[in-house]
Amino acid sequence: MNIGIFTDSYYPQISGVVTSTMMLKKELESLGHNVTIVTVKHPDVDIDNSNIIRLPSIPFLPFPEQRIGAMYSHKIMNKIKNLDLDIIHTQTEFSIGIFGRISAKKLNIPVVHTYHTMYEDYVHYISKKAMKNKIKILVKKGSVLYCKDCNAVIVPSIKVKKVLMSYGLDNSNINVIPTGIDLEPFKKENYDNSSLISLKSSLGISENDIVVLYIGRVASEKSIDVIIKSMLHLINKVPNAKLLIVGDGPEKENLQRLVKNIKIEDYVIFAGEKPWNEIGMYYQLGDVFVSASITETQGLTFSEAIAAKVPIVAKYDINLDGIITDKVTGRIFKNDNELSDILFDVINNKTTTNKMINAAYNNIESLSSKHFGEAVEKLYMEVIENYIHNRVKHEYIKAH
Repeated sequence: MNIGIFTDSYYPQISGVVTSTMMLKKELESLGHNVTIVTVKHPDVDIDNSNIIRLPSIPFLPFPEQRIGAMYSHKIMNKIKNLDLDIIHTQTEFSIGIFGRISAKKLNIPVVHTYHTMYEDYVHYISKKAMKNKIKILVKKGSVLYCKDCNAVIVPSIKVKKVLMSYGLDNSNINVIPTGIDLEPFKKENYDNSSLISLKSSLGISENDIVVLYIGRVASEKSIDVIIKSMLHLINKVPNAKLLIVGDGPEKENLQRLVKNIKIEDYVIFAGEKPWNEIGMYYQLGDVFVSASITETQGLTFSEAIAAKVPIVAKYDINLDGIITDKVTGRIFKNDNELSDILFDVINNKTTTNKMINAAYNNIESLSSKHFGEAVEKLYMEVIENYIHNRVKHEYIKAH
């Protein structure tokens, strides 16, 4: 197949959408398909591979690291026509996503869309409190408007499917396909002990310290403040515990102030954002991986932690169903005040923790990028077959 993937977010940006898109491209190409990425121009990229097409773009003011591309280009449209695409897959609902929809209509081919982001959880970035409910209504209507005419919609979890159904989207058009990960970069055997000791030392972590690890965007919806507050209680019982936060975002300064106010500066390390090819090594530093967020659509970091054989402690959300079972493949807390005790238990009960690690790892194949690529390929084939069948049927009816 010749496949066009249209997305407003792509390398060198770092996000779950970018990770998912790059992973899908890699797996589809390994299955023998031709994949072209259509995305935004970025000031940090001068030259791309020939299978990447970029449209002019400008920064998106609420999130300057994100960019908004042109919604249409006659020149780019001519390039796309020459690709002889069989299907278009949009990854975002904004300018490039809209361009993907326009392109599919012009080329008379089907379009599949992946709904990655729960926009309701992010309206506080662009709206004052008084307008939040109105913006949420617009988000719901906009989501349905974009998705309803797609030939198929992919969501990464049952949680997102239920949300779209609550918006009024037809259940039969929604397909749950969790984004897979390339397991290899996260495996412990890829890293030697001396390199890990050196990395710890550079971060101010000693060999004997217990590392509570968070990796991800540093934003208010991630509830990292809950983790920081739990450290205040944990260090009373585990004085050599340290919280390592890998990532960056708009909440960083507020969290640094919180750490200073509760006087645990010596126990919390803000490592900042790290290149994607180094993230696998940072997982090896963790004795336990923790998340207090309930806004994830899937949570790729959980899969990455499982691949790295780091035990997971996470706040319950429906997206964890099928990934983490409490006391079997990880630990789940429902109330914030439970977190420090659960962390203490995971750190100290090595036998039970190792059983959970192994149980989670034994089920990891379903989270692999290979499984992800094959599932999407299967859906493409079904969509194309149905699209051709319906087009032939329509033309027959029209002729008679």
